[in-house]
Amino acid sequence: MRKITSLTLVISGLIELVTSVVLYIIPSGRVAYWSNYQLFGLSKTQWSDIHITVGVLFLVMGAIHIYFNWRPITSYIKNKAKQLSLFTKSFNIALFLSLYVTIGTLFSLPPMNYVIELGEYFTTTANEKHGEPPYGHAELSSLKMFCSRVNIDLAQAVELLKEAGITIKDAQQPIGEISTNNDLTPQQLYNIIKAAVIIESGGVTFPESPSPGFGKKTIKDICDMYNLNLSEVLGNLKKEGFAAKADDTVKDVGRNNESNPMAIFEIIKKM
Repeated sequence: MRKITSLTLVISGLIELVTSVVLYIIPSGRVAYWSNYQLFGLSKTQWSDIHITVGVLFLVMGAIHIYFNWRPITSYIKNKAKQLSLFTKSFNIALFLSLYVTIGTLFSLPPMNYVIELGEYFTTTANEKHGEPPYGHAELSSLKMFCSRVNIDLAQAVELLKEAGITIKDAQQPIGEISTNNDLTPQQLYNIIKAAVIIESGGVTFPESPSPGFGKKTIKDICDMYNLNLSEVLGNLKKEGFAAKADDTVKDVGRNNESNPMAIFEIIKKM
């Protein structure tokens, strides 16, 4: 049983290492579902499920391993007189390392902040490559609801889909189901019907709520997207007590000013 426990612990640990790396570099959930993202033939959900279940196996084997090796473990917290002493030199070092990583993560201390920033870079890059959905879980919306949410003419969208050879049952069919039945991703389906967007006389309208990935866009990107005056936006942010530069992301502006992206969104929306 000792051998089985140790070997299972090693194998499950390696699987956890692989799934951790995969989940670290792949797109965020909303993008993965929107683009039908897969890595080595597995979706983000499947990778997450494996990570959780094998993680439970790893924890169970770890507990059994501790049981079988209780004597050697307790010997690590004994002093020179062979008496149990929790705060030995080895324990103190292990405790310090664990607390530094835990607390340092909360306060963005190195090297934990570099790990988090690198993960955000991978996620942002993957999101840009595969395309952000217009809103969260857009693939679950019916074609009718989707067109209403993104301001697309439904009748024209249906015609565009028919011209592209896309088969649909009716306007109540979910976007994700239509795309799957036609060997497309929801993003590809969206690209087909984009031409049916209704252009309002007032130009692009600022949304009622932040769009997916809003926090990762720079102030300049947002101004370009919604035809806003960059100087005015920066001026308004300054009046509200927010120090910001054109190339700062919304998330960074919030973090640097002890606030959050929603507060930045509300200030810009007031304009």
